[in-house]
Formats: sequence, structure tokens, C-alpha cells
Amino acid sequence: MGGSAEGLFIAEIVLLLLVGRGLGELFQRYGQPAIMGQLIGGILLGPSLFGWIWPGAQHLIFSTDPAQKGMIDAVSQLGILLLLLLTGMETDLRLVRRVGAACFSISITGVVVPFVLGFALAQFLPGTLLPDPTQRVVAGLFLGTALSISSVKIVAMVVREMNFMRRNLGQIIISSAIIEDTIGWLIIAVTFGIATNGSLQLLPLVTTVAEVALFMAFSFTIGRRLVFTLIRWSNDSFRSEYAVITVILIIMGVMALITNLIGVHTVLGAFVAGILVGESPILSDHIEGQLRGVITALFMPVFFGMAGLSADLTVLADPTLALLTLALVAIASIGKFGGAFIGGRMAGMSRKEAIAVGSAMNARGSTEVIVASIGLSMNILSHNLFTMIVTMAVVTTLAMPPMLRWALGRLPIGNAEKQRVDRELLDERGFVSRLERLLLLVDDSPAGKFTAYLAGLVGGGSGMPTTLLHLNEGKLAGRDTGPQRTSKEVQKGAAKSAMVVSKAEDTPVDKVHLTTRTELEATAETIAAEARKGYGLLFVGLEKALTEKGSFSPMLNDITSGFDGPLCLALNGARSTGKMPVLRAGTTILVPVNGTEIARRAADFALALARPHRARVKVLYVSQARQGSQPGSVSHRREEAVLKDVADLADRYGVTVDTAIRARATPDKAIAREAAKGAAMVVMGVTQRPGDELFFGDTATAVLAAVACPVVLLATERVKQTDAAEQTAADIGA
Repeated sequence: MGGSAEGLFIAEIVLLLLVGRGLGELFQRYGQPAIMGQLIGGILLGPSLFGWIWPGAQHLIFSTDPAQKGMIDAVSQLGILLLLLLTGMETDLRLVRRVGAACFSISITGVVVPFVLGFALAQFLPGTLLPDPTQRVVAGLFLGTALSISSVKIVAMVVREMNFMRRNLGQIIISSAIIEDTIGWLIIAVTFGIATNGSLQLLPLVTTVAEVALFMAFSFTIGRRLVFTLIRWSNDSFRSEYAVITVILIIMGVMALITNLIGVHTVLGAFVAGILVGESPILSDHIEGQLRGVITALFMPVFFGMAGLSADLTVLADPTLALLTLALVAIASIGKFGGAFIGGRMAGMSRKEAIAVGSAMNARGSTEVIVASIGLSMNILSHNLFTMIVTMAVVTTLAMPPMLRWALGRLPIGNAEKQRVDRELLDERGFVSRLERLLLLVDDSPAGKFTAYLAGLVGGGSGMPTTLLHLNEGKLAGRDTGPQRTSKEVQKGAAKSAMVVSKAEDTPVDKVHLTTRTELEATAETIAAEARKGYGLLFVGLEKALTEKGSFSPMLNDITSGFDGPLCLALNGARSTGKMPVLRAGTTILVPVNGTEIARRAADFALALARPHRARVKVLYVSQARQGSQPGSVSHRREEAVLKDVADLADRYGVTVDTAIRARATPDKAIAREAAKGAAMVVMGVTQRPGDELFFGDTATAVLAAVACPVVLLATERVKQTDAAEQTAADIGA
């Protein structure tokens, strides 16, 4: 008997996962949210079906014994916090800032209209539907919030499926749902404070609102910086597995406790913690992926299953309750659709666009169920009213996807919008746009300072965290001879890049988070230890990077052997004077391409360097054909396609490009000849070859020996084995 409680607990978990996952998969195959499958799975396991068909077995497994029920409820309650954490991480405040005022108009009317209707409805509900008929104000606040809130997850699912995520209207819809979500959790927090006091009292209400405002202000100023610092510190300092996840859960718990202490619900703290973690500029995608796995696989099916278990659809056999539920669905749908439609029209949208917005906002889904579950746990909602709200959530959520698909299908895309969407699709394929963190290893030489400046240009456009390792005579400089000069170069380049991006895209850019490390020796082992902290690119700029014979120095070989990711080496050509160029308007950066992805990344990289200074980029297509390709031939079409792709990238960056095609010459001679016409630097995409020493192919070696300007080698891939033919084809960037 001692193990029976644990056995029943495991049986509950297994059943909820099995039924929830199975129905979720079935729903998703038919274009419906998987979350609804999990919720309906819980309803079927509860008194609505399982308890109706076989009540003895249902009561045995899902026991009402307080100790037994407390075990599964604890998992469910933790699931609420984790769901809100994940929802916050998916909340893109940058999108809200970029879209502008339209989403505020939609979200305000989309909340106020259904909230007023829900609050009014609570005043006329039969007293038997309320645990305490004297608390209609608090019940009205909860019901109004339940009717006014939208589910960002489900809205985003349909918008993404319809390829509207980057469309103007799609972004307005998502942003409006985000704002409504945030307003909803603030209302819930205040309502919780009112419910705790037992009645609507002016002084406690004002105190609660003031405390919530203070909490939000602290969170998005000092708290935002603290969260980033904690995430970076744990990522860089701990060696145990998933240490960052533990720190994030601690942050969530602490913020949930703070909101609990000021008298509002813990969900607000978890939601705000998720937003701050999602805005952290380091490893956010990686962290979100790790968290999403356990939340989606375990806590989500358990929570929604338990919410479904609390709903008893058999009560709808009562004609009065059935009619009230239909009325609730109608009021919720009309209020939400009408409010969002009015807001859209006030924002200057066409009728078709406003209909699409109204259709999208009518999905409650997971958010609705969480709100209702909180109301039930606080004894503000009765089980019958909870069942009515869950039924309304299921009906409106299942109706939304086909409605929104129909509404969005009627909206063609305009030319200006298409150009912006195409630019953003280019970013998805880009190399620089997907970098998250940079590692910089330089000395005090001109090459080192120039490399530091280039790193600032690359990282400054998005505020990338950058770690600087400064070498002095082959060793990391001490604090007394620290990297002040090179760090200033990074900051100067970052400021230049951020200023241009902010003006061109009307998007505020964070300052680069620059960290300097001075306490380690620069060896393969220490670089490898630093690299494990998660870097997308290693910049290296050293005075003595090459030997007199043109090979890479032993120190450079040793250092780079500890880094498995992409490398960027800034090197002086053999004929160079050692003086580094000054990037300015009119400066030419030469990029050889040959149609490979690695060469395309180099072009992307060169354009990112050119953009802040309005420099020009010369794109040189080096053909392997012995004679020039004829118009209309396969090789000619390939050349045109490659150059057009780079030209599209250049449009994205707002950089002027010149193109040239060279045939009947070896790649290194063609590149050297073009560089001699006045290129300030050459950027080459290369592949690191196998071996104990750095080697990027014969072409790269020959170019370094032939040119008089600096050469930046961008090695984004490594190969283990290549035959002679493959190596020849790869010499420029494959």
C-alpha cells in the first residue's frame, strides 16, 4: 500500500501524456492547435466521458483524496509558471515597437469591449454559478479578463502557417495579441490582489497598482540588465550540464515570489521573467530550445489535461446551463471580434484587414484556460462556470484557424511590403544576421586594432555580446597593460554600425556588451575552454600571423586549434606595407564568389563591413570555364543567378555593388589583378582543410602571396577529406 500513492501519480501522468499527446497530434494533422487536443484529452479523461462510462476506474486513478490530488496539482501549478515563462520568452517586444501605433488601437478596443461585456454578464449570472454571489465584482473582473484575452501561441501558429509572419498585417496581429496578453496578466494580478482583500477597497487597490507598476519599471530597467548578466555569468562560469536552465528557473522563481509578496499572482512574475530572458542577447534561441522540450513534452500536457479534468461537460445537459454557455460563446465572439474590428478601422485599416484582425483575436486557447484555472483555484469561479468558460475557449479557438485562413487568403501583398518581406527572408539565410556572440583575439598591432574595429562593425548592428582576449608578446595582457586601445576600436566600430542600423531600419540597437579577459594564457586549451561558452565566430588579428615562407605561425596554429567554430583572420598580404586601410565612403572591398554557400557568407560579411561607411563592394565571379560563357548557356545563367543573389543582399544592406566576371585565368591571378585596381581589402570565403596546421587551400595561399592589401579570410566550414577535384573547386569558398 505504501507505493500505491506513487503508483497512482505515475498512472495519472502516463494517461495525461498518452491521451494528450495522441489527440494533440491528431488535431495538428487537421490544422488545429495541439494544445486543444491536450485540453480535450483531459475533458475525455474526466467526468465528461471516462467518469461517465466507468466511474469506478476514473475515481480510482484520478482520486479526490487531498494528499493524492495535491501531487498532480503541484505538477500542474508548476506547469502554469513554466508555460508563462515560455510565453514570455516568445513575446517579441521589438516587434511591438517596430509595428507602431496600429496594434495599440486594436489591443485597447480589443480588450475594453469584451471586458465590459464580460463584467456586465457576471452581474446577471444566476447566483448558483458563483461560489459567493456577494463577490460579483471580483467574478466580473475574472470573467471580463477571460473574454478579453487572446492566445499569442495559437494566433502565431496560424499566421506563420499562412506565411503572414513577416507581412505588415501579420505583425500587427501578433503585436496586438502580445499587448492584450500583457494587459490581461496585469489585470489578473490586480484582480488577485482585490480577491485577497475580500472586496473592492480603494486604498489596497491603489497600493496594488502602484506596486505592480514599480515591479514592471524595475524589471525592464535594472532587472533586464541583471538577467542578462546572470545568464552570461552562469553560461561562462559553470561546467555542469544545463546550468543556464537552472539559473533561468531560479530567476523565474524569484520574480514569481516577488509578485506573490506584493499581493499579486505568481504568473505575472513568471511572464515578466520570460520576457527578460527572451530579450537577453546571448544564447536565447539555444536556451529556448532546451526549455521548450521539457515544457512541451511534460508540463503542457499535464496542465491542460488537468484543466480538462476539472471541466464536466455533463452539466451542459441542463438546458439552462447549455443556453448560458451558448450565450457566453456568442458574447465572447461578438465582443472580441467587434472590439478588434473597431480598433482596426480606427487605425485606418481596410474592411478586409479589420475582419482578419477580428478573426485572429478571437482565439483564447491556452491563455483562457490558465485564467479560468486561476479563478477556480481561488474559489472565484464555480466548477459549472469554469466548465462554461473552458467550453467557450474550445469553441472559439477551434473556430479561429479556418476563419483566419479565409480572411488572410483575401489579402494580396503590395510591392513595398513584398520588398520588405524579401529582405527579411534574406536575413534568414544570412550569416551575420544569425550570429549571437563574438570572440575576439587581437594584439596591439595595426592588424589587431583593425580586426577589433571589424568585429565592432559586425557586432554593433545587433548589439552582440563580444569577449575580447588581448595579447601582449604572445600572452594575454595583464590588467596594467590591458586592452583599452583595442576595446575602444571595438566600441568605435559598434557605435558606427549601430547608428547606421538605427537610422536605416528605425530599430533601436543595444550597445555591444564587451567583456575583456586578462587572466588566462592564450593556448589551444584556454581558447577551447572559452569557446565552450558559446561563440558564433572567432576573430583573430595578430602582427606575426604569417611566417616569412607564407605559412601560418605556430602560435596562430595553436590558438585556432582550440576553436571548432567559424574563423575570421585579418592578414596582411605579402606585398603589404603593414598599414591597415581606413574604411570610408568610396572605399572598395573586393569579394570573390563562385556560387557556393561559403562564398555567399563572405559576401554577406563584406556587405556588413561596408554598410556603416557606405563603402563599395566589388563582387568578382571567377569562372572555372576556359572561355567566357555564352549568353543563354547554363554557365551564363548560373553566373547571373549568383551575382543577382549578391545584388539582392546588397540591397538589403543598402550598399552599392559592382560586379565582374573573369574567365581564362586561375582564381588567384584573377583576384590579384582585380585587387591591384584599388581594393582596400579582400574578403574571401574559405574552407579549413584537415591537418595539424592551418591551411585554406592553394588559392588563398596564392592570393596572400600576391596582393598588397589586407586579406580577410572567413572560414565557416571545415572538411575532413577532399579529393583533388573537390579541393580545386573549393579554393575560393567551398
